[in-house]
Amino acid sequence: MAKTLKPQWVFAVALGSAVGWGAFVLPTDWLAIGGPLGTLTGFTIGGGLMVIIAVSYGFLIRTFPVSGGELAYALVGYGRVHAFIAGWFLTLGYVCIVALNASALALLFRKLMPSVIEQGYLYTVAGWDVYLPEIIISITALIVFAILNIRGTALSGRIQFWACVLMLLAVAAILVAVIASPTTHFDNMSPALPDDVSPTSAIIAIVAIAPWAFIGFDNVPQAAEEFAFSPAKALRLIILAIVTATALYMAMIVAVALAEPWKPLAQSGPAWGSADAITGVLGGAGLLLLAVAITMGVSTGLNGFYVSASRVLLAMGRAEMIPPVFARLHRKYRTPHVGIITVLIICLISPWFGRAALTWVVDMSSIGVTIAYLYTCLCAFRIFRPTHESRVPEALPGMYSTTKKIFSGIGAAIAVIFMLLLLVPGSPGALGKESLIALIVWIVIGVLFFLSRIRHNRQLDDAQVDKLVLGCARPRVTRFAERAQMRRDGSLQDG
Repeated sequence: MAKTLKPQWVFAVALGSAVGWGAFVLPTDWLAIGGPLGTLTGFTIGGGLMVIIAVSYGFLIRTFPVSGGELAYALVGYGRVHAFIAGWFLTLGYVCIVALNASALALLFRKLMPSVIEQGYLYTVAGWDVYLPEIIISITALIVFAILNIRGTALSGRIQFWACVLMLLAVAAILVAVIASPTTHFDNMSPALPDDVSPTSAIIAIVAIAPWAFIGFDNVPQAAEEFAFSPAKALRLIILAIVTATALYMAMIVAVALAEPWKPLAQSGPAWGSADAITGVLGGAGLLLLAVAITMGVSTGLNGFYVSASRVLLAMGRAEMIPPVFARLHRKYRTPHVGIITVLIICLISPWFGRAALTWVVDMSSIGVTIAYLYTCLCAFRIFRPTHESRVPEALPGMYSTTKKIFSGIGAAIAVIFMLLLLVPGSPGALGKESLIALIVWIVIGVLFFLSRIRHNRQLDDAQVDKLVLGCARPRVTRFAERAQMRRDGSLQDG
């Protein structure tokens, strides 16, 4: 693929994908769960935990700079079946977030121009009224960003960067204006925690959403093959993006909590409490700044997850886990246009189901992303320890590292904790019944699809799949894949 991505564009991909509509729509919901202190503490802890997980990503991007990210890592560490599992769940997660960001754009217009958008009523799904204008807005956004991505990462990367700049400026302006306003005071942030839950439960409930809140930094490895710089810089860019995203989330939470007493605001159950609080202090100027911020956040999310979803499909196509047509690149733009168009087609269905039903699927997709985090950390732990049977010093010289092994091991443990918080009944962050049903349905579809490809996949041996997925990496990665296969065949002896 064409190497066109500059470092600032990659930073923007990670930041813009990690910060979407939720940062501007959900602060009131988060305050209701954790209060100001619990929410700020939870996001601080969650951001720190994601940094630990991100360290493994940085290690592996430098070692395997190929499209596919976690799919390629699972292939290296655990084989083709695990690679399919990682790719299947990643595809689900990324496609769902593309769809949700498109619906968030329609939600913004619904707030700004209710008399225009709430026309042409069609039907109600899960308590959500669906109107024709908002469907048109979502579909238009999906098509526009699909075209931008087909035309190449240079164009989409440049747009991503400047959209992130505008988003950061808008949030900074909101926070400064709210603090400087004579009508706001810190008493609005009292009480610091909700009355009906323990401080620990309040904080844990916020920490549990970290996999969803920060999903997007893992878009960076999907585009590693397109870096116009050394992959060794990726870790710094990812960590900077996570830290910036954490600061942005906290800035919006503080701004909303300061704007008016948070507890009555949260208890009133507003459709968009953040907008109500900010406009109550700053008026139309506040709504304009918030509109700019959420538009940029949604746009960067749409763009970033189009990149990621299409690159995962590209890697699965290369491995022939799905039809090889997904491995084709556009003749002119050198982009995975088949994957981009496929994501577009799937997402064009979503606006017709209403936002309420879509959130069930997106909540479930947090599990898929957490599975990807776990595979990445486990793969890093496995390949960076010298006792691993497939490690060959000549193939990847100097890769053994106690530090890397410790960080990747801790990252794997954190991913498991996140998964338990989402799956264990009674957990503060447990998924709802509808999300669990959607998860089971997706797993069943994946099993059926995998079984349908078994006969074809048996025609490829492991060495061929390794070469197809890792063949675009640096030469030493290709040598590793070949020598690992020799070791599996018994033709390469220890020592």
